Amino acid sequence: MRAKIGEGLPINSVFVGRRPTGEIYVPEIGQKHPQRDWILTRILWLSGKEPGINRLGECDTMRRYIYIHGTPDEQFTQQPASHGCIRMKNADLLELFELVPIYCPVLIEA
Repeated sequence: MRAKIGEGLPINSVFVGRRPTGEIYVPEIGQKHPQRDWILTRILWLSGKEPGINRLGECDTMRRYIYIHGTPDEQFTQQPASHGCIRMKNADLLELFELVPIYCPVLIEA
């Protein structure tokens, strides 16, 4: 993991382009913007380690903005629903955010 973003912000803070928008997600906002790809609470920004596979070149994980991030809890499923990111329930993400340091290796297995 290359970076941790959102420390100290309230749970359900909304991010666009890795920056907080100042919004706090509530289901009513979700209903007004049903097509929005919600990135909430915290971001753990991943960086690949394998040149030519997930680091550098056209497939670079970090340049593709691949994150572990929060998602609206009422929309959470364990089915793929992202553009490559790992979505978590917000409370679980807060716990993970506190546990892992920057540059912590992350192994994602199916």
